[in-house]
Amino acid sequence: MALKTKGITVKPLKLQEIATIVDGKLGGDPELVIQDADIIRDAQVGFITFAEKKDYFSKVRDSEASAVLIPVPLVDEFQSDSALPYIAVENVVAAFTKIVSLFRPPLVSHHTGVSDAAHVDSSATIGKDVVIEAGAIIGPNVSIGDRCKIRSGANVMSGTQIGADTELYPNVVLYENTKVGERCRLHANCVIGCYGFGYESSTGTHYLSTQLGNVVIEDEVDIGAGSSIDRATFGSTTIGEGTKIDNQVQIGHNCRIGKRNLICALVGIAGSCTTGDNVVMAGQVGIGDHINIGHRVILGAKAGVMADIPDDQVFVGIPATPAKQQMTIIAATHRLPEMRKRLSRLERQMQKDADKGGEEPPKSVYDAA
Repeated sequence: MALKTKGITVKPLKLQEIATIVDGKLGGDPELVIQDADIIRDAQVGFITFAEKKDYFSKVRDSEASAVLIPVPLVDEFQSDSALPYIAVENVVAAFTKIVSLFRPPLVSHHTGVSDAAHVDSSATIGKDVVIEAGAIIGPNVSIGDRCKIRSGANVMSGTQIGADTELYPNVVLYENTKVGERCRLHANCVIGCYGFGYESSTGTHYLSTQLGNVVIEDEVDIGAGSSIDRATFGSTTIGEGTKIDNQVQIGHNCRIGKRNLICALVGIAGSCTTGDNVVMAGQVGIGDHINIGHRVILGAKAGVMADIPDDQVFVGIPATPAKQQMTIIAATHRLPEMRKRLSRLERQMQKDADKGGEEPPKSVYDAA
């Protein structure tokens, strides 16, 4: 019997069928019927869940899940902890991803070709098997590679080039002369190539500075919903191959972002910054203008970067400092209340000694507090 879960009709599978699909070792009733898959917190009776670490075993035991996916090396520990049926695999996350896709396969768009309700300029070059949905606008001299998908409301301005197998989600805006590589994903409402925040203010009035550059996005870059990347003043703002950018990120004009960076939500990078390859920026990191970040640097959440950072460093805090140094500062800060009490006791003792000997003690730094 098919079960309708989360709005999608799915076919139940026996536990043995699932074990075969993910090439796992079954422990428990092979005839157990599994109706869906979900994380531990949301698993219900008839669901399979997963626990990639032994720390999660107690949570699985207390959940409503009927079966669990576990790593092969932890089978003995799990058996001693729970009698719940399990499937042991080498890569838990990859196997669970496959299981979830069995029950909730991605919905496939039925749009094909170019919609009559899209506007495509006659000078645009459109590749093979391209999908352009209703309401999309393709400007003059635009080039779109094979198998691209341009969703509703996207606006691709003049002279823009888009590589093969790239997808623009609804309401993406690519300003003129933007270049996007192959196999990129640009999510809803992101804006690429907007004017940089640069003004000439010497006369007391703010005049927009030169905005003659563009943005170049290399292959296999993902850009999250609502993110903005500013065009360069004269040359190109560049995003390196394989970089993944989260939602609501701002990258300023003239920046050069390296390859395979991971840039989390709400990061703000001011103009003319550079990053090396494999840099990680956690949420709400802020980077001042003209800063150079080395290869393989990790910036902790809310780090405020005000100076260059060399390769292979972990920086946190405001202003950002090496992680070990910042931890020492935080530890010392937590001790300040007790240190203040000790200082007060010493001052009182000094006052008593002064009263006995007639010598005036030093004025306390806390007298005005």
